[in-house]
Amino acid sequence: MSVPKTAMVLAAGLGLRMRPLTLDRPKALVEVGGRALIDHVLDRLSEAGVERAVVNVHAFADQMEAHLAARTSPQIVISDERAGLLDSAGGIKRARGLLGDDPIVVANIDSIWIEQGVPALAALAQDWDEARMDNLLLLAAMDRALGFDGPGDFFRNDRGELAPRGAAISAPFAYMGFQILRPSLFDDQADEAFSIWPTWRKLCTQGRLHGTVFDGFWMHVGDPAARDAAEQRLRRG
Repeated sequence: MSVPKTAMVLAAGLGLRMRPLTLDRPKALVEVGGRALIDHVLDRLSEAGVERAVVNVHAFADQMEAHLAARTSPQIVISDERAGLLDSAGGIKRARGLLGDDPIVVANIDSIWIEQGVPALAALAQDWDEARMDNLLLLAAMDRALGFDGPGDFFRNDRGELAPRGAAISAPFAYMGFQILRPSLFDDQADEAFSIWPTWRKLCTQGRLHGTVFDGFWMHVGDPAARDAAEQRLRRG
């Protein structure tokens, strides 16, 4: 399939790990290589063919709305979380009426990458198959990642099905912060703050969580040191 035309961009976090850079701005407006994190993400989505992005806002929400008003592509729709943070899946559930029923791309705002081979979002869309999966994650091999300080998130079998790291010391793949799903995935959940991880664990037991492995080089920009490292890597090309 082609890349979905609608995306949900999760930009409402407090950015506590990014302090002091987030004392006067949201994490989404921290710059890497002279460009705000959220613009790196929105540029990728636009280049891939996404026409409409629903962006949730919370911290420094007025700043976010003013910044996003200057964009022409993709079209921006705001999901207002000023009243309280809803976490990853809760934010998607809150925006349900804005997202429609077709598959969407869901994107975090702290992910930057250098392409190699098939563009990342095109590869993700090519692998999407509703007959076999309910959720498809974009993954980076741990040896092709920068700024991710964890031991890895998932194992992946030869059918693309994922299993969480669990009690293992390490796992070979990290979640890159981009995925495809249907917004109806959370329709049976209460309207409250909740993480996406319990849904992922449930889908893993059913063989319905799959992953696409990225060919390029991924940079997770989660704190000031990772931001500096990403800028250095971008300068090298």
